[in-house]
Amino acid sequence: MKRVVVDPISRIEGHLRVEIKVDEATGKVEDALSSGTAWRGIELVAKNRDPRDLWAFVQRICGVCTSTHALASLRAVEDALGIKIPKNANAIRNIMHSCLDVHDHIVHFYHLHALDWVSPVAALAADPAKTAQLQNDILNTYNVSGLAPADLESSSSAYPKEFPKATTAYFGAVQAKIKKIVDSGQLGIFSAQWWDHPDYNILPPEVHLMGVAHYLNILDRQRDIVIPHVIFGGKNPHPHYIVGGMPCAISMDDMNAPINTARLAAVDQSISLTKDLVNYFYLPDILAIGKIYVQAGKVDGGGLSKKRALSYGDYPDEPYTGIADGDYHRKNIVRSNGVVENFALGVDKATFINLEGKDFMDPQYLSEEVDHSWFEYPNGTKTLHPIDGVTDPKFTGPKTGTKEKWEFLDEDNKYSWIKSPTFKGKACEVGPLAKYIVVYTKVKQGILKDPTWAEQMIVRQIDTVSQVLGVPAHVWMTSTVGRTACRALDAQVAATISQYFYNQLVANIKAGDVAVADTTNFDPNTWAPESKGVGLVDAPRGGLGHWIHIKDGRSANYQCIVPSTWNACPKTTAGEHGAYEDSMIDTKVKIADKPLEILKAIHSFDPCLACATHLYNKKGEKIVSVNTDALCK
Repeated sequence: MKRVVVDPISRIEGHLRVEIKVDEATGKVEDALSSGTAWRGIELVAKNRDPRDLWAFVQRICGVCTSTHALASLRAVEDALGIKIPKNANAIRNIMHSCLDVHDHIVHFYHLHALDWVSPVAALAADPAKTAQLQNDILNTYNVSGLAPADLESSSSAYPKEFPKATTAYFGAVQAKIKKIVDSGQLGIFSAQWWDHPDYNILPPEVHLMGVAHYLNILDRQRDIVIPHVIFGGKNPHPHYIVGGMPCAISMDDMNAPINTARLAAVDQSISLTKDLVNYFYLPDILAIGKIYVQAGKVDGGGLSKKRALSYGDYPDEPYTGIADGDYHRKNIVRSNGVVENFALGVDKATFINLEGKDFMDPQYLSEEVDHSWFEYPNGTKTLHPIDGVTDPKFTGPKTGTKEKWEFLDEDNKYSWIKSPTFKGKACEVGPLAKYIVVYTKVKQGILKDPTWAEQMIVRQIDTVSQVLGVPAHVWMTSTVGRTACRALDAQVAATISQYFYNQLVANIKAGDVAVADTTNFDPNTWAPESKGVGLVDAPRGGLGHWIHIKDGRSANYQCIVPSTWNACPKTTAGEHGAYEDSMIDTKVKIADKPLEILKAIHSFDPCLACATHLYNKKGEKIVSVNTDALCK
């Protein structure tokens, strides 16, 4: 039995260490540990602040998923204060959220995950002419652009389509560029990988060349996806918001207005381009690679998704009165809220457990444990609901080595700066795969009696991919390939959701409604002395929750359970592994010292440890204080 350490895991946001115990004779992983190696102190930053400002502070938890933390914070504060935003603000927030979903997924695959599947070194053996033919074949074979409702397709768009290039000259030029990089010995953006690993032989050289070409294509075009953030929020990353709605005034007559006809046209163009990038680059690439892997029997890495998947639901069709009161979940067009157990047995044998409204404020449903985390709770408490959460560090160091230079983690005690969230005391996987498992189960079992267009689209996507791959949904979905594919499918739905809410926004403006914010309850003098709220977002990486306790106009307590907290967590009090750990245990390794399969499995979650961790001053000193209140004397 060999113990292998990968630290840090590269091509992720943040700092992650994993350790596996692998039987070198069989490649079986007997045990695995996941450790976030830096502390997230944002909860302490948020304490005692003005709740109206918190979205701007907590948004800085992450620079990749940019606006999701702001949205969760806004929803938490508005839930606590009973604020209902205008219809236009709801549509704008949904457009920004959905375009961020697509941007995050596309950047994740091409620039963080693709090099686990394709190799620039292997691309040098490709025939450019055969690559051009392959590109055309893939576009014809894996064209799944017709799964959205007809009225949300871009067939009438005035903007040109964005198709992948498919000529011998083009791929020859890309190959020459790659060769120059490889021959220099300075791989740059293609560095830090085991290019001699046998897994790279699963795909033909032409797929490698096509994949690297698309890596470079998307590197140039990905910025256009988030134009709605710039238009509606003023910038990206970290666009602007306001409690009660949005800060962007609308006028179709004033060409200097933040939102006018020209800027709406720019949003329309961005959405059209985004759908093309998903339909003609992202999804065909994923399906072409996925089919080869599934045919080769590579359907491992599913881990916890086989046992328990959790999602929150999102995209309210209309403004809602609150989250804790249940109205948010009633209004959503993606009602993925709930937990599905044992999906790997088949969708008909899976068990669904509902999760909505008041459940999110109930410690019997959600809590966080710290038995294996470098934190402690007062008076020996084992578990706390986030509304009562405590962020008190207790670093104990590794099992062997020193606190400054670790050798191996202490699997029997504390070994991570990430807490362990649980649903009814059990670990769950979150993310696009979990969302798709929940929606598919709810529709197929008749739990959703009248599925929305978005839910119907998700079911059509899954059934279509099952036909393409030639295996049932519960087989391909609960794997590393499936987790990667569901992220691409989620991007397609998100791009369509952008179109849906853009159409809704335009129709509403045409009807004469230009309101973007309701500031009736913006003044703290209108607030109750004490209130509590929860803000939920199905973020690109999965279920994101922010909880706030407001007292006397300030934030008395603020806690977040982010997707990477769910997935990257250490073992629970009951000894159950988190999603990263379980996926590694469910993955076979060919070469122990070069565990590319483990990187594939971990990267398929799109780890964002910046969301799960944050740096801190180890002396506990106050570093700087910035007063954002212009009226403060």
